[in-house]
Amino acid sequence: MTTPETPTRAKPNWRSILIWTAVSIAGAVAWGMIALVRGEEISAFWLVVAALGSYAIGYRFYARFIARKVLRVDDTRATPAERLDDGVDYQPTDRRVLLGHHFAAIAGAGPLVGPVLAAQMGYLPGTMWIILGVIFAGAVQDMVVLFISMRRNGKSLGQLARDEIGPIGGAAALIGVFSIMIILLAVLALVVVNALAESPWGTFSIAMTIPIALLMGFYLRTLRPGRVLETSLIGVALLILAIVAGGWVQASSWADAFTLSPQTLVFCLVIYGFVAAVLPVWMLLAPRDYLSTFMKIGTIGLLAVGVLIVAPTLQTEAVTEFATNGLGPVFSGSLFPFVFITIACGALSGFHALIASGTTPKMIQKESQVRMIGYGAMLMESFVAIMALIAACILDPGLYYAMNAPAGVLGTTVESASTAVANLGFTISPQDLQAAADAVGEESLVARTGGAPTLAVGMSEILSSVFGGEGLKAFWYHFAIMFEALFILTTVDAGTRVGRFMLQDTLGNVWKPLGRVGWKPGIWATSAIVVGAWGYFLYAGVNDPLGGINQLFPLFGIANQLLAAIALTVATTVLVKSGRLRWAWVTAVPLAWTAIVTLTASWQKVFSEDPRIGFFAQRERYAEALDAGEVLAPAKDLDQMQTVVVNSTVDGVLAAFFALLVVIIILNAAFICWRAVRSPEPLPSTEAPYVESKLLVGAAAPAPGGTGAPAPDDAPGDRP
Repeated sequence: MTTPETPTRAKPNWRSILIWTAVSIAGAVAWGMIALVRGEEISAFWLVVAALGSYAIGYRFYARFIARKVLRVDDTRATPAERLDDGVDYQPTDRRVLLGHHFAAIAGAGPLVGPVLAAQMGYLPGTMWIILGVIFAGAVQDMVVLFISMRRNGKSLGQLARDEIGPIGGAAALIGVFSIMIILLAVLALVVVNALAESPWGTFSIAMTIPIALLMGFYLRTLRPGRVLETSLIGVALLILAIVAGGWVQASSWADAFTLSPQTLVFCLVIYGFVAAVLPVWMLLAPRDYLSTFMKIGTIGLLAVGVLIVAPTLQTEAVTEFATNGLGPVFSGSLFPFVFITIACGALSGFHALIASGTTPKMIQKESQVRMIGYGAMLMESFVAIMALIAACILDPGLYYAMNAPAGVLGTTVESASTAVANLGFTISPQDLQAAADAVGEESLVARTGGAPTLAVGMSEILSSVFGGEGLKAFWYHFAIMFEALFILTTVDAGTRVGRFMLQDTLGNVWKPLGRVGWKPGIWATSAIVVGAWGYFLYAGVNDPLGGINQLFPLFGIANQLLAAIALTVATTVLVKSGRLRWAWVTAVPLAWTAIVTLTASWQKVFSEDPRIGFFAQRERYAEALDAGEVLAPAKDLDQMQTVVVNSTVDGVLAAFFALLVVIIILNAAFICWRAVRSPEPLPSTEAPYVESKLLVGAAAPAPGGTGAPAPDDAPGDRP
């Protein structure tokens, strides 16, 4: 007999225990193979098993703990999507569609390119940072920032910092976040332009995703509300048709119409970014990102199947000599801190905090969905990063360095590249290097830096081994290039909309009407400013290889991670102020790690005496050469030498400036946390008042905008 004082103990679920025990054992064996096997090559199969096992455990246990204990999600509480539904920015959205939108918006160039470049350090450092970093830092940041913004009516990261930390740290955050965001958007847009320039196949296929997305938006909104699966099948079928038709267009008389110059693509991207930022979110942005997710996940899924079937051998060492001596030809610097800067998206990315405090919190139906959307989407991106790392590490090291070392080291011919690679300690003959280019339909693969071509070659190696053989290697290579462009473009449109939100929040502190997200003149004006800012740097960079965004490109990695430090600072401050001091370590520990890494990297980039690392040391080297009338690569004449001097100066000043802003924000936040702990009364909070939810998720009557998701996977938590 039981009483309320002696509750019954739940019976153990032996099936669940057996499943999670098996997952744990499989993951442990895989980690053992990755970390302990030395002196012999291992299969990429083990990286996939280690990643999937770790993700499953992290999502099932750690993410659930954070949702229930730390955040105390409450599904009886109305989200801003329900309370402020305006059909433009605030829109209750089916969690499956929102997961697709959020994943597509956060997954840009980082998870594809960063791991490829970091492969010069070996497969072990990158694998450990990608998997452990996402579980304990990246996914935590995305989930917590999403929750905090959702509780504050979807406020942007900069405004959250101003409201919760104070005017000094808030002003530093507003300036730093917006400046860094413009740099990130311009860099991402440049990658898209480079991928699509003179490519009718890619341009046509990606252009077709716009009318397909519009069709899906109206279909789900007006024609068949709530029919998410039906709409998805139609969209995927049309997407596949668009991809196949892209190949037909490339071989037809229409090819010239879709063969666009880089300059033309810049204007197309700017116009598209503006339109995507001002149209209602249900009409274009959400369905297009959701559609893109099928392409992204489908391709990565194919790649994973290929790895599991072929089980390719990793050609890269576990840890290379470049990890310790810092003399890598792909990028200079030792493993700490630069591998953690190079691999950002996929492990921890500040850009994600912009999306988590931008479009997504204005569309989420129920609080418990932050776990699936915030934490789950980041795990998906991390798996993309693992697959990119595998694609790079299965290549012959000679080919990898022949593609990723700079032209100044390799020269322009296969013969000079072969000799340069031999000087690095690796071997590839000129014949093999040319054969690799011929196999993928390229004239040359020498000095194809940036990571994207290397990823495409690695993907073509794996996919052609399973689907089509050597005869389809060129097809899979060009398919991968198009896939990368589509992957990255979805971050540009969502990022532009987030930039609009951020600018409206900031200017709203000066003039209130601009802070109203529903005021159309404010929407149009701020959207135009954002696309004009990144569009200017993009256009200048397209026309000048050393100008525009090319000038700021070296800041990309550090700026992104400094942004993560700001996001984690805001998250930690809010947890402490809201009475969750005992759980603040959840964000404080990754904050401490990120601050150490980014500030160390910033210090080295500013003050290092090695011109390959330090901006000012590079400036001094080129200035001395300029005075002597010498020309050093990548400059081709004395005018470009002067440009390099200016660029190095600007990069050094901005790196120091961004680092200083982050230090100010952290110190200000530490003071606020100290006050919160010492104060007998809770400090003021900007959290929106509790309003009971009337939204029935999964009921027969769908929510506005054609929603109707299944019931949340977690029970409501305690209401704070």
